[in-house]
Amino acid sequence: MSKIKNIAMLSTHGYFDPVPQLGRTDTGGQVVYVLELAKAFSLMGYKVDIFTRWFDKNKKQIDPVPDVENVNVIRIPAGNWEFIPKEFIYDILPELSNNMIEFIKKNNLNYDLYHGHYVDAGIVTIDVATRFGKPAFFTAHSLGVWKRDQMGGDPMEMEKKFNFKHRISEEKRIIKNVRSCILTSLVQLEKLNYLDKDDEYLPGNIEIISPGVNIHQYHLPTKADKQVITDLPEKYIYCLSRIDANKGHDLLLYAFDIVRKEIPGIDLVIGGGSPNPEQRELGVLDKMRTIIAEKGMQNLVHIIGYVPDEMMRPYYQHSLFFVLPSLYEPFGMTSQEAMACGKTVVASKYGGIKNVITNGENGFLVDPVNAEEFAAIMIKLLEDQNLNNKIGLAAHNNIFQNFSWEMQARKHIELYNVHNE
Repeated sequence: MSKIKNIAMLSTHGYFDPVPQLGRTDTGGQVVYVLELAKAFSLMGYKVDIFTRWFDKNKKQIDPVPDVENVNVIRIPAGNWEFIPKEFIYDILPELSNNMIEFIKKNNLNYDLYHGHYVDAGIVTIDVATRFGKPAFFTAHSLGVWKRDQMGGDPMEMEKKFNFKHRISEEKRIIKNVRSCILTSLVQLEKLNYLDKDDEYLPGNIEIISPGVNIHQYHLPTKADKQVITDLPEKYIYCLSRIDANKGHDLLLYAFDIVRKEIPGIDLVIGGGSPNPEQRELGVLDKMRTIIAEKGMQNLVHIIGYVPDEMMRPYYQHSLFFVLPSLYEPFGMTSQEAMACGKTVVASKYGGIKNVITNGENGFLVDPVNAEEFAAIMIKLLEDQNLNNKIGLAAHNNIFQNFSWEMQARKHIELYNVHNE
């Protein structure tokens, strides 16, 4: 019998709202992950508060998640009233920890455990959990050593941009000081073993729990779903992710240029991005538009930006298939959502999704750098609709049988109980 009743989760960077604006800077799959896991905990009878940084005075400090019992987003002030990118948030984390401790004491809150998501929240989690003498848990979501290796580029420029040395040092400290560190895929553990030879980095407290999917929202199209009208082209390949350098949009465009010359009448739709993009995102968009213009694909490639909640499922369901070409992708939750909707996914072999997809059975894994290889799989699916349908159905069955959020929440509770003695 679980003694756990109250859970504090921490996700301290990005724009974390009860109904998130996905695609804004530092606001993507991790926000979905934390919210959906909290909702699944709630259905199991647990109370969950999600702590994040308060930097917008127009937001409420305590913000209930709609249509869910006992899940709140709680914002804690730290630093100036301005957004801070996750790579440079470290300086205000001690203040965030202290203010969170004072908030908990002032409001007589009592949590059975603290669970931090990503390195910045992991730092705060250790501080707060230690202060109250409670167990601390950590989900890495992504890892500095892997991202540094995969991103390449000039080492000094990349260090200036991503602050890798400090991040990696803090990740090592967090992993050694929590009850359990959760990685979202086996490939993350493989990369840790390969890229970092420090045995102290890999204590015996590491567990693998994959992200889940809201199978109540993402599913095979019903009769009503098929009648939903969208503003997208009739026949399109779909990609949905944050707009960032590691997402491989340029690689997708080069591959699509091959596809559209082989099979006419197919469009490419790229969704995701911030309503008010910052310079880094604008730079990626400029590069994408330059490639589109150079290849003469302006009428075939549609960069649609932020996708509202009500169109998330229809955009997946109405697509021919889904692609995720990331050079660096700890998991890729949009791939799972597309699979749940019965869509074949063509994903980068470098991402954690490779532990969900069995190549050629319930999806395809490609090297996105190899435009010919990437294009060949897309052409194959466009030419063989029976194969596309077969793979898509197998993808759907895999997600529904193995990756619901309810199932992943149960795995977390089992883990908490083992390490909560």
